[in-house]
Amino acid sequence: MNTNRNRLTTYILIGLALGVVLGYIANTTFANPAGFADTMSLVTTMFLRLIKMIIAPLVFATLVVGIARMGDAKEVGRIGVKALGWFVIASIISLALGLVLVNLFRPGDAMFAAGMAPPVGTASGIATTGLTLKEFITHLIPASIVDGMAKNEILQIVVFSMFFGTAAAAVGARATPMIDAIDGVAHVMLKVTAYVMNFAPIAVFAAVAGVIAKSGLGVLQTYGIFMAEFYLGIVLLWVILILVGMAFLGPRVLRLIGLLKEPTILAFTCASSEAAFPKTLEGLEKFGVKNRLAAFVLPIGYSFNLDGSMMYCTFATVFIAQAYGIELPMSTQIMMMLVLMLTSKGMAGVPRASLVVIAATLAQFNIPEAGLLLLLGIDHFLDMARSATNVIGNGIATAVVAKWEGDLEPEPSPNKDIATSPLR
Repeated sequence: MNTNRNRLTTYILIGLALGVVLGYIANTTFANPAGFADTMSLVTTMFLRLIKMIIAPLVFATLVVGIARMGDAKEVGRIGVKALGWFVIASIISLALGLVLVNLFRPGDAMFAAGMAPPVGTASGIATTGLTLKEFITHLIPASIVDGMAKNEILQIVVFSMFFGTAAAAVGARATPMIDAIDGVAHVMLKVTAYVMNFAPIAVFAAVAGVIAKSGLGVLQTYGIFMAEFYLGIVLLWVILILVGMAFLGPRVLRLIGLLKEPTILAFTCASSEAAFPKTLEGLEKFGVKNRLAAFVLPIGYSFNLDGSMMYCTFATVFIAQAYGIELPMSTQIMMMLVLMLTSKGMAGVPRASLVVIAATLAQFNIPEAGLLLLLGIDHFLDMARSATNVIGNGIATAVVAKWEGDLEPEPSPNKDIATSPLR
């Protein structure tokens, strides 16, 4: 299985390289590169929809079985509090780092000097909604679990699964046959995941080829400095997360990063954290995290611990203000960070979630929404880094919570077959 995993990673990287080459050829020689990009997007869409069809049943099955087999509502609550505590700390680190770097590099100043900011009032095409308590509760609690699953609302699935799993544990022996059946569903979905992942290299090839064909390599040159500064920030965030993880896990955290290599590359190339969820779950169990704990903490992390996306929110919001020559006092920036701390929660499952959150924040602080147009052309490339960072952040968070709980086992055999191992 190790060999198969390494082979898939290699194929994904080959697909990435070939996609860049074909995209460049299409952009420079094809009569209708935009049409070619649309054709390529069909392949990517097909793969992402295959992934999305896995997410709801996999999260529900693994989380219900995990909670039911914990058997203790107090344990579920304790683990939840520890996980949320870590998520809050990681959120503050991510948001603060983005704020520090954007003030240090000031990438928007060059845009302002060149007069590249779009006219105030230009529509960005991104729907804006301010966060209200009503909207948060509506997003948190499903009116129907069927509706929540149909829309892949991870947070709603988590809430329902927690109630369902806790009730199953309270019922006791009478619920055992049902839990065993749901356990079987989890194994089937893991096997389905293995089948779907065989299409990943093709999807990566199509996604990259389409983006380069449509935008060309020139978009990378125009925004090269901005992107380089953002990617430097992502690297620094990785270093901080790994060092904090090392404080709890020791040198073994490097082994975890190695096991998360494949889902991280997949998230990067597809620009989707969701695409990497099944493989991240598998990597954590290989690391020694008990499945019942990983199946509980990881889905919550996908709603509350999107480290890369949160860093981008502060970085991009202040960048847009700089592009319009708007100087934000530090007190305002700190207030903005606190607002983003709330509005970024539950962004998973929202299309172009980071842009939606940024748009809402711009409106609250009287920064022209039209500034989002500065980011739309390169958002895919930025989203690649955000998505990969989300995988690393959630992987480390889950492993640390497992360590706190004493649920981190010695490293399993490298040949252990996760898809057929019992959910513990």
